[in-house]
Amino acid sequence: MYAVVGCDECAALWIVEGDPETSQCPRCGRTRGHEKRREFVTTEDEDHAREVRSSMLAARQGEGEAFAELDSFAELEGRVEEAGIDDETYLEGSGLDPERIAEAAEEEATSKSREEIVREAVQTLDAPTEADVVEYTTRRDVPADYTKRALAKLVRAGEATESNGTYRLL
Repeated sequence: MYAVVGCDECAALWIVEGDPETSQCPRCGRTRGHEKRREFVTTEDEDHAREVRSSMLAARQGEGEAFAELDSFAELEGRVEEAGIDDETYLEGSGLDPERIAEAAEEEATSKSREEIVREAVQTLDAPTEADVVEYTTRRDVPADYTKRALAKLVRAGEATESNGTYRLL
Protein backbone atom coordinates (compact mmCIF):
# COMPACT_ATOMS: atom_id res chain seq x y z
CA MET A 1 0.00 0.00 0.00
CA TYR A 2 1.24 3.48 -0.87
CA ALA A 3 0.04 6.76 0.59
CA VAL A 4 0.65 10.33 -0.51
CA VAL A 5 1.13 12.27 2.71
CA GLY A 6 1.87 15.85 3.60
CA CYS A 7 3.80 17.70 6.28
CA ASP A 8 1.82 20.18 8.38
CA GLU A 9 5.05 22.09 9.13
CA CYS A 10 6.48 22.77 5.63
CA ALA A 11 3.76 21.41 3.29
CA ALA A 12 6.06 18.90 1.60
CA LEU A 13 4.43 15.94 -0.15
CA TRP A 14 5.91 12.46 -0.34
CA ILE A 15 4.96 8.84 -0.76
CA VAL A 16 5.02 6.42 2.17
CA GLU A 17 5.04 2.67 1.59
CA GLY A 18 3.15 0.41 3.98
CA ASP A 19 1.80 1.57 7.33
CA PRO A 20 4.73 2.72 9.49
CA GLU A 21 4.26 3.90 13.09
CA THR A 22 5.98 7.21 12.33
CA SER A 23 7.13 9.07 9.26
CA GLN A 24 9.70 11.81 8.84
CA CYS A 25 9.35 14.71 6.44
CA PRO A 26 12.13 14.54 3.83
CA ARG A 27 12.27 18.34 3.63
CA CYS A 28 12.17 19.66 7.22
CA GLY A 29 12.86 16.42 9.10
CA ARG A 30 9.84 16.65 11.42
CA THR A 31 8.79 13.23 12.70
CA ARG A 32 5.17 12.50 13.55
CA GLY A 33 2.98 9.51 14.12
CA HIS A 34 1.90 8.27 10.73
CA GLU A 35 -1.77 8.23 11.75
CA LYS A 36 -1.50 12.01 12.39
CA ARG A 37 -0.25 12.72 8.87
CA ARG A 38 -2.78 13.80 6.32
CA GLU A 39 -3.16 11.13 3.64
CA PHE A 40 -4.30 12.55 0.34
CA VAL A 41 -4.61 9.19 -1.36
CA THR A 42 -3.99 5.56 -0.43
CA THR A 43 -3.51 3.06 -3.21
CA GLU A 44 -2.01 -0.35 -3.98
CA ASP A 45 -0.35 1.01 -7.15
CA GLU A 46 2.90 2.96 -6.71
CA ASP A 47 2.56 4.58 -10.14
CA HIS A 48 -0.87 5.89 -9.18
CA ALA A 49 0.56 7.40 -5.98
CA ARG A 50 3.35 9.00 -8.02
CA GLU A 51 0.79 10.42 -10.45
CA VAL A 52 -1.29 11.93 -7.64
CA ARG A 53 1.72 13.49 -5.92
CA SER A 54 2.99 14.93 -9.21
CA SER A 55 -0.43 16.29 -10.04
CA MET A 56 -0.67 17.99 -6.66
CA LEU A 57 2.79 19.54 -7.03
CA ALA A 58 1.96 20.78 -10.54
CA ALA A 59 -1.32 22.29 -9.31
CA ARG A 60 0.53 24.13 -6.52
CA GLN A 61 2.73 25.76 -9.14
CA GLY A 62 -0.17 26.65 -11.39
CA GLU A 63 0.81 24.01 -13.96
CA GLY A 64 -2.14 21.65 -13.51
CA GLU A 65 -3.27 21.96 -17.14
CA ALA A 66 0.23 21.30 -18.49
CA PHE A 67 0.53 18.25 -16.24
CA ALA A 68 -2.80 16.91 -17.46
CA GLU A 69 -1.42 16.87 -21.01
CA LEU A 70 1.51 14.63 -20.05
CA ASP A 71 1.44 10.85 -20.38
CA SER A 72 1.50 8.59 -17.34
CA PHE A 73 4.74 7.61 -15.58
CA ALA A 74 4.57 4.10 -17.03
CA GLU A 75 4.27 5.42 -20.59
CA LEU A 76 7.05 7.99 -20.09
CA GLU A 77 9.33 5.34 -18.60
CA GLY A 78 8.83 3.16 -21.68
CA ARG A 79 9.72 6.07 -23.95
CA VAL A 80 12.93 6.80 -22.05
CA GLU A 81 14.18 3.27 -22.65
CA GLU A 82 13.42 3.57 -26.37
CA ALA A 83 15.01 7.02 -26.73
CA GLY A 84 18.59 7.65 -27.73
CA ILE A 85 21.08 5.36 -29.37
CA ASP A 86 22.65 2.14 -28.18
CA ASP A 87 26.26 1.94 -26.98
CA GLU A 88 27.53 0.31 -30.16
CA THR A 89 26.12 3.03 -32.42
CA TYR A 90 27.51 5.72 -30.12
CA LEU A 91 31.00 4.22 -30.13
CA GLU A 92 31.01 3.78 -33.91
CA GLY A 93 29.85 7.38 -34.32
CA SER A 94 32.75 8.46 -32.13
CA GLY A 95 35.21 6.67 -34.41
CA LEU A 96 35.84 3.78 -32.00
CA ASP A 97 35.69 0.07 -32.67
CA PRO A 98 33.07 -1.50 -30.34
CA GLU A 99 34.52 -5.00 -30.79
CA ARG A 100 38.02 -3.91 -29.73
CA ILE A 101 36.55 -2.10 -26.74
CA ALA A 102 34.61 -5.20 -25.72
CA GLU A 103 37.76 -7.32 -26.07
CA ALA A 104 39.76 -4.85 -23.96
CA ALA A 105 37.07 -4.83 -21.28
CA GLU A 106 37.03 -8.62 -21.20
CA GLU A 107 40.82 -8.72 -21.03
CA GLU A 108 40.79 -6.23 -18.16
CA ALA A 109 38.19 -8.28 -16.29
CA THR A 110 40.28 -11.44 -16.58
CA SER A 111 43.68 -9.84 -16.00
CA LYS A 112 45.47 -10.37 -12.70
CA SER A 113 46.43 -7.70 -10.22
CA ARG A 114 50.07 -6.99 -9.46
CA GLU A 115 49.78 -8.75 -6.11
CA GLU A 116 48.25 -11.81 -7.75
CA ILE A 117 51.18 -11.96 -10.18
CA VAL A 118 53.69 -11.78 -7.32
CA ARG A 119 51.85 -14.58 -5.47
CA GLU A 120 51.71 -16.62 -8.67
CA ALA A 121 55.49 -16.24 -9.11
CA VAL A 122 56.22 -17.45 -5.57
CA GLN A 123 53.83 -20.36 -5.97
CA THR A 124 54.89 -21.59 -9.42
CA LEU A 125 58.67 -21.07 -9.39
CA ASP A 126 60.95 -23.76 -7.94
CA ALA A 127 62.77 -22.33 -4.89
CA PRO A 128 62.04 -18.72 -5.87
CA THR A 129 64.51 -16.09 -4.77
CA GLU A 130 63.76 -12.39 -4.84
CA ALA A 131 65.62 -12.12 -8.16
CA ASP A 132 63.59 -15.00 -9.65
CA VAL A 133 60.31 -13.42 -8.56
CA VAL A 134 61.35 -10.00 -9.87
CA GLU A 135 62.29 -11.52 -13.24
CA TYR A 136 58.96 -13.38 -13.44
CA THR A 137 56.89 -10.33 -12.55
CA THR A 138 58.74 -7.82 -14.74
CA ARG A 139 57.98 -10.02 -17.75
CA ARG A 140 54.33 -9.45 -16.81
CA ASP A 141 54.68 -5.64 -16.52
CA VAL A 142 54.95 -5.51 -12.72
CA PRO A 143 57.68 -3.06 -11.62
CA ALA A 144 60.63 -4.55 -9.71
CA ASP A 145 60.28 -2.13 -6.78
CA TYR A 146 56.61 -3.11 -6.39
CA THR A 147 57.56 -6.79 -6.40
CA LYS A 148 60.18 -6.29 -3.66
CA ARG A 149 57.70 -4.33 -1.50
CA ALA A 150 55.00 -6.96 -2.08
CA LEU A 151 57.32 -9.79 -1.06
CA ALA A 152 58.27 -7.96 2.15
CA LYS A 153 54.60 -7.26 2.88
CA LEU A 154 53.63 -10.91 2.38
CA VAL A 155 56.34 -11.99 4.83
CA ARG A 156 55.33 -9.33 7.41
CA ALA A 157 51.67 -10.36 7.11
CA GLY A 158 52.60 -14.00 7.70
CA GLU A 159 51.30 -15.05 4.29
CA ALA A 160 54.77 -16.09 3.07
CA THR A 161 58.08 -17.10 4.55
CA GLU A 162 61.62 -16.31 3.50
CA SER A 163 64.33 -18.75 4.44
CA ASN A 164 67.89 -18.49 3.11
CA GLY A 165 66.67 -16.15 0.36
CA THR A 166 63.92 -18.53 -0.83
CA TYR A 167 60.24 -17.58 -0.61
CA ARG A 168 57.26 -19.83 0.02
CA LEU A 169 53.56 -19.00 0.39
CA LEU A 170 51.83 -20.29 3.50
